[in-house]
Amino acid sequence: MPRHHQRTRLPYTAEQMFDLVADIEKYPAFLPWCVGLRIRSREKLGEAELMTADLAIGFKTFRETFTSRVKIDRKARRVDVEYLDGPFRYLHNVWVFEPHDDDSCIVDFSIDFEFRNRVLKLAMNHVFHRAVQHMVSSFEKRAEQLYKTPPTRK
Repeated sequence: MPRHHQRTRLPYTAEQMFDLVADIEKYPAFLPWCVGLRIRSREKLGEAELMTADLAIGFKTFRETFTSRVKIDRKARRVDVEYLDGPFRYLHNVWVFEPHDDDSCIVDFSIDFEFRNRVLKLAMNHVFHRAVQHMVSSFEKRAEQLYKTPPTRK
């Protein structure tokens, strides 16, 4: 599968963007194709929090649930998602939030995954980057709603 990596400067603090992404229970309210989320477990791992979660994704007649381990490290301003079970061969996703000199931040986002199902894999190859851009823009729109700052790109 194609991989996606981007660094974007946003007019929100690193803490604001970290909090938004770390609040995975809110994903069904704003993330496209996310139709449900269930936290299976939570535990402390040093200063970080480790969660196991089921995420249901759906689009038209397609609906799948996958399980992942989410490590939320506030001190490092980092969210790592490790795939455990579901329709993928693998999935790895990382968010890193870097403070900038004003009240903005750099959001460093990467995702890499591959479906097991050959038909889904072929379909995703055609729309992967558009789908990821749509997902990332949903986080930006959510930040604008929560923090009431008009988006400006620099």
